[in-house]
Amino acid sequence: MTRLEFNRVLCALLLGGFTLAQAADRVVVIGHPTVRKLDPATLQRIFTGKTIEVDGVKVQPVNAAPGLPVRQRFLSQYLQTDEDQYVGYWTVRRYVGKGTPPPEVRQPSEMIEMVGRTPGAIGYLDETDLVPGLNVLLRK
Repeated sequence: MTRLEFNRVLCALLLGGFTLAQAADRVVVIGHPTVRKLDPATLQRIFTGKTIEVDGVKVQPVNAAPGLPVRQRFLSQYLQTDEDQYVGYWTVRRYVGKGTPPPEVRQPSEMIEMVGRTPGAIGYLDETDLVPGLNVLLRK
């Protein structure tokens, strides 16, 4: 192997590792095939219960369970909030009769299954948990 070939292989390995590290921090929003691509503002309204329908499709947000790293990153990256603020928001909303928080799942496989079988469902995963065939609605 020439020095140039070695440098190319080394560069590819280093860049590949960097990409995997980045992917572990990226949260990808997925949806049932009936849901179209979303913009960040619409996604925020959906997960705060302010929007229940998009393009004539009733939407159902699905959250990861509290304390999971993917939920913490989703709340931070997409909703610009943290766990305490989000739970407090839904506590008040439920108390005044304006809805209930989205259902929660513990595993990426549960998220994929629930979103896949529930028309209008919208959830999120670590980018490393994506599988072929998922309807990706938004990446950040």
